[in-house]
Amino acid sequence: MGYPVPMNRSILASLGLAACCAGALAQPVKVPVESGEQGTVYVSPNVSSTETSARTNGATLGVRRPDGSATYGGVDTSGVRPNYSLGGSTGGNTSFSAGAHSDGKNNAGIKAGVKIRY
Repeated sequence: MGYPVPMNRSILASLGLAACCAGALAQPVKVPVESGEQGTVYVSPNVSSTETSARTNGATLGVRRPDGSATYGGVDTSGVRPNYSLGGSTGGNTSFSAGAHSDGKNNAGIKAGVKIRY
């Protein structure tokens, strides 16, 4: 005896919602290269995986300081043209961030934000 159709749809909808949320909450992996009193230098590779292999499409190199401030720069080669990015943020309870990216031709953009911790 099987489940009624509405229950099957609700289970599938719940699984789909869970998959979407898990992808949205995923953070890029930051591999520490060096750590000390000044902060941590890390590399965050842009990896695409398949069933049998993994391909690296560029990486980001960044520095995170003990006060929470950070800087980063990187390249993404997954598109037709390489896309370069750089940015930084301040630390503390009110943190300001800014970044820019460009492929050197048509694709360019900037972003800025404020994070308030209370």
